[in-house]
Amino acid sequence: MGDKAQTHHPGAAGRALEADQPASVRNVVLVGHSGSGKTTLVEALALSAGAVNRAGRVEDGGTVSDYDEIEHRQQRSVQLSLVPVEWDGIKINLLDTPGYADFVGELRAGLRAADAALFVVSASDGVDGSTRMVWEECAAVGMPRAIVITHLEAARADFEEMTRVCAEAFGGDDPDAVLPLYLPLRGPEGPDGHAPVTGLVGLLSQKLFDYSTGERKESEPGADQLPGMEEARNRLIEGIIAESEDETLMDRYLGGEMVDIKTLIEDLERAVARGSFFPVLAAAPAAEGAKQGLGTVELLELVTGGFPTPFEHPLPDVTTIDGKPRQLKPCDTGGPLVAEVVKTSSDPYVGRVSLVRVFSGTVRPDQTVHVSGHGLADRGHEDHDVDEKVGALSMPFGKQQRPVTHAVAGDLVCVAKLGRAETGDTLSAKDDPLLMEPWRMPDPLLPLAIHAHSKADEDKLSQGLSRLVAEDPTMRLEQNQDTHQVVLWCLGEAHADVALERLRSRYGVQVDVVPHKVSLRETFANRATGRGRHVKQSGGHGQYAICEIEVEPLPGGSGIEFVDKVVGGAVPRQFIPSVEKGVRAQAAKGVAAGYPLVDVRITLLDGKAHSVDSSDAAFQTAGALALREAAADARIHLLEPVAEVSVLVGDDYVGPVMSDLSGRRGRVLGTEQVGSGRTLIRAEVPEFEIGRYAVDLRSLSHGTARFDRLYARHEPMPPQIAERIREQAGENG
Repeated sequence: MGDKAQTHHPGAAGRALEADQPASVRNVVLVGHSGSGKTTLVEALALSAGAVNRAGRVEDGGTVSDYDEIEHRQQRSVQLSLVPVEWDGIKINLLDTPGYADFVGELRAGLRAADAALFVVSASDGVDGSTRMVWEECAAVGMPRAIVITHLEAARADFEEMTRVCAEAFGGDDPDAVLPLYLPLRGPEGPDGHAPVTGLVGLLSQKLFDYSTGERKESEPGADQLPGMEEARNRLIEGIIAESEDETLMDRYLGGEMVDIKTLIEDLERAVARGSFFPVLAAAPAAEGAKQGLGTVELLELVTGGFPTPFEHPLPDVTTIDGKPRQLKPCDTGGPLVAEVVKTSSDPYVGRVSLVRVFSGTVRPDQTVHVSGHGLADRGHEDHDVDEKVGALSMPFGKQQRPVTHAVAGDLVCVAKLGRAETGDTLSAKDDPLLMEPWRMPDPLLPLAIHAHSKADEDKLSQGLSRLVAEDPTMRLEQNQDTHQVVLWCLGEAHADVALERLRSRYGVQVDVVPHKVSLRETFANRATGRGRHVKQSGGHGQYAICEIEVEPLPGGSGIEFVDKVVGGAVPRQFIPSVEKGVRAQAAKGVAAGYPLVDVRITLLDGKAHSVDSSDAAFQTAGALALREAAADARIHLLEPVAEVSVLVGDDYVGPVMSDLSGRRGRVLGTEQVGSGRTLIRAEVPEFEIGRYAVDLRSLSHGTARFDRLYARHEPMPPQIAERIREQAGENG
């Protein structure tokens, strides 16, 4: 790490990086809230590693993390991006993730592809609730983590205070597992009274690393600087020794024995790699013309020395296509091919590009692979098993793709021209097809109803939408048969905005957003009778059909029941199915406000026929007329769908969330404690009231709550709301 006295050899700017063995790869995902400085940090690391020639810029004038024009327009990351750099012969795949909650699917893809995480925390903003939740997710699977504090240039930024906040937020029962490896040094105060951070002092080596010239220079700290770091140094040493596998080390240290720095560094690296110690570092971007940003060398040393190799990453569950478990060695470059598409995107020049994490085997250009996608049928993704030929392999460099010859187990690579592969799919050998267990995706719960803007757009809409959901499995495409709407379910408003922008700019499809309709039903509140008379005998072949029916309500979920009680052949047997067909067709159209009629028994009691003029069509019409007449004499209930909602929320927000649910006509069914400081609230809420709940709950809980919904049943709508719906139906009809 940064306290090692060794010479480092950064990678050449712009060179496509390849790894020949898993041990020389580190896969690191950057996590943090929007605006914490993740993308800026990636660019600073790329500069220090020699991957770019000046602060974040590449030959085409863009930045090393350039990928999507939408990100430039929105001034924030909206998708996962890969930036490979090299340090000390180690290829580091930096996975930059969006911090905004709407793009948590991209974050989860990054977590799946990585072996360790850098949590980026802004000194001016602190730790938000969503970042804590991601930390807990990483802890649950034992992912190694480190913390990087940014924005130290901000007024009132306090590294020591922010380290304490991080220890409180991330340390759990052991705050001494979250400790700084370096302390920032500030230069003289400027005219504004603010003293900029100009360097770092290593707590283990007691060396000073000065960045004030724009390049890291090592020196000895002054005698006046050593006492200020003694307490922090002792605490760090004790924290490292507490994690040491040598159980005698703590007793020897407390007994006054000097522990060798080399031993401490080795113990520190082992503790970081196994996810039991979480170092805190500081970083800042390079100034204009500088070669290195503050703390970037120390970070690169931590990643190469302390973060685990892909060998230490547990392999996700692998099965054969028919579900039989398959045991594989982790990161076996010569083993069966198992790789996963963690991201899919469209490039205007090369078409579909798949970002792939290789877990076993080696991927090479032009080989034929089996592409398997299972388990996302509910989101518009059909299960598929196809063979495809791998196109060119490449590594991203800004907007460019630089060719590589292979990708070994443990590495990441971009694969071109996999036309059927979607995000989450498994790539395996053609003659040994396998399937990886998919990672957990958040449910999209914000509906976006759309229709094509013009006939030309209508022709392209279906293909554009299918490509959109192939790229982003956190979207769900619904063709609602009840409302006849095309609905794109998203994670939030920003997610929806990006979807519309991609349809327009990437696929040339212009759509209009329309109000989302809820699937209502109608039913009879009381028993009623109706007589349908369809008699026309003016010229030519006549029409003659009369039928009398009785309609009575049934329990919810019963559907429509048709009963024949005709006696004496009043309605000839061949026309009774015609009456049933007519009443069912009318029921599908509705009898009051145009919504399907359900949960009734329709009994055919009597009727009349003509030996010549009666027909199938005539009795269908008579049946429909009879049902409409019965409805005119009955009270018709409008039924609205009710969802069972489960909200997981921090204890601090339980009161406001329950109050909000009550204001949405919700019925709270119960609460239960889930872990420490979290409560699960279960309630039943009409779907009319939760169309925008994904947005409103995020605002109410400051991004710390999440919810699930499940259709429960349809039930009668309050009369005043039902009347308003009927009036609207009358105005539109």
